[in-house]
Amino acid sequence: MILHHCHQARSMRSLWLLHEIGVPFELQLHEFGPALHQPEYLRYSGAGRVPCLIDGDVVLSESGAITEYLCATYAPHFWRKHGDADWPKWLQYLHFAETMGAHVASLTQQHIVLFKDEMRSPVLMKLERKRLEKVLGVLENALAGEYLLGDFSGVDTNIGYGLYIAQHFTPLAEFPKLAAYFDRLKSRAAFQKSLPPKGAAVIYRKGFYEVPDA
Repeated sequence: MILHHCHQARSMRSLWLLHEIGVPFELQLHEFGPALHQPEYLRYSGAGRVPCLIDGDVVLSESGAITEYLCATYAPHFWRKHGDADWPKWLQYLHFAETMGAHVASLTQQHIVLFKDEMRSPVLMKLERKRLEKVLGVLENALAGEYLLGDFSGVDTNIGYGLYIAQHFTPLAEFPKLAAYFDRLKSRAAFQKSLPPKGAAVIYRKGFYEVPDA
């Protein structure tokens, strides 16, 4: 099994889950950006993005699909299947992670990818931060136990990664239940193993990105 990964990109979801499951795999590291558009990589991920998981004849390049595949194939205790009482919630959180991902991606684009001040929009930054906070509020109100479904499951890696990135743009302390949940996730050994090593090239070089004045 091979996982193609960039530090702090969405492939961190898959890397974290692989460490949780404990299956052997090879990690192929890439720098975020043009390196992903090389022809040899585009054979596997046509959009030139990470993650990309190769498991024999199986090739998947969507992190949500990878979560479901890995749980169903290697860790059914992290999965919920059709007929399980909390299967609908498992699916909801798996896809809700993409709702959060859309806002953090927009904020990442504005704060980091657009490299000139005149290319950025403080208005859009403020709007996307408000949208992200609304999403976090939904999770804050829904969280009832230690993890999303009571016990840790695969969807906690997807939502947990979203919180890991969201904290760069809005204070999680404003959502006390969510902040405590993220503290539990951060304490897991598999999460720690998925973090970039010291000195690695990363996407987020600041701990927090302030919205500039318009």
